[in-house]
Amino acid sequence: MAKRAVYPGMFDPVHNGHVDVIQRSLRIFDELIVAVVANPSKEPLFTVKERLEMIDEATAGLNNFRIVSFDGLLIDLVARERADCIVRGIRAVSDFEYEFQMALMNRKLKNTVETVFLMPHEKYTYISSRLIKEVASFGTSVAGSPCRPRPRRCARRAWT
Repeated sequence: MAKRAVYPGMFDPVHNGHVDVIQRSLRIFDELIVAVVANPSKEPLFTVKERLEMIDEATAGLNNFRIVSFDGLLIDLVARERADCIVRGIRAVSDFEYEFQMALMNRKLKNTVETVFLMPHEKYTYISSRLIKEVASFGTSVAGSPCRPRPRRCARRAWT
C-alpha cells in the first residue's frame, strides 16, 4: 500500500527551506500532497492562487506530488486525501513546541494519522517566510535570497 503524506503550510512565500522539506518528503513517501492553507485571517501577502503558482514553479521537475489548497481543519483534508501522515518542517526548538501541540491535537482527532517532523538542510534553518517579507518591507533587495522562485515578486509585494 502506497504511503501518502500531506505537507501543509501558508507558503507565503515559498522558499528554499520549503522546497527542501518537499524533496526530503518525496524520499520517504510514495505520494506527497502540498497543501496551501487558505486562511484569510492570517492576512497573507500573496493570494492562494499566487502561492499555488509559486510552489508549482519552485518544484518544477519533481514528481509524485500534487499541490492543493484548503481551508478548515487539516485533519479533515488528511482524511479526504486518505493520507497516512502529516509532514511538518522543524527549524528550531521553538518550532517544535507549537508543532508538537498541533500533532497531539491531530492525533486526538484522528488517531490513525501520524505526524513526521523533518529538519531542512542546515543552510536553510535560518529561513522563514516571515523574515523574507520583513527584509523586503524595508526596501532591501531580496534578489539572491531564498525566496523561490521569484525574489522580485516578493519584494514588490512587500513594498506595496
